[in-house]
Amino acid sequence: MGFHTFDADQAARLEDPDRYRWVSSEELVGAVAADEAAVVADLGSGTGFYTDDVAPHAGTVYGVDVQPEMHEAYREKGVPANVDLVESDIAALPFETGGLDAAFSTATFHEFASDAAAAEVARVLRADGRLAVFDWDADGAGDAGPPPSERYGVDDAVSMLEGAGFDAIRAVTRTETFAVVATAP
Repeated sequence: MGFHTFDADQAARLEDPDRYRWVSSEELVGAVAADEAAVVADLGSGTGFYTDDVAPHAGTVYGVDVQPEMHEAYREKGVPANVDLVESDIAALPFETGGLDAAFSTATFHEFASDAAAAEVARVLRADGRLAVFDWDADGAGDAGPPPSERYGVDDAVSMLEGAGFDAIRAVTRTETFAVVATAP
């Protein structure tokens, strides 16, 4: 598996409401467990499809993406007032140690997964801060999302996160995806 990103020329596809088939708004918001004062980061925010779902439930949300073209598409769509866009690699986040209450990744973990990225997310989350990861499962049929060869399995994701000190409090697989909710060290 190697680093790659979603084709920014296909950004409009990220606004498809059919994506809720794989991760619903309610599931995401519940997993993040943010409150109106929380500082949250969407890791791999793209066009802000899921960022927009979390924004009404948090004080500040950082939409983090490595591709400036994704932020341009998000700005064209309209960015909520409490969302700040941050261009960054997940392995080198520009946040203070312990500066985030929660973070989440929806269908992007496979794009940045590494020991360095897991350690960096652990660094920027406060102790017991929540991390919710929803991604395409390696054991999925591959009918949607990236090819199975580019995916991680839930056990691989949990192992990587635990290696960075996270405590996985929930890890499940579904037909094409997995969900991991973990707390930071």
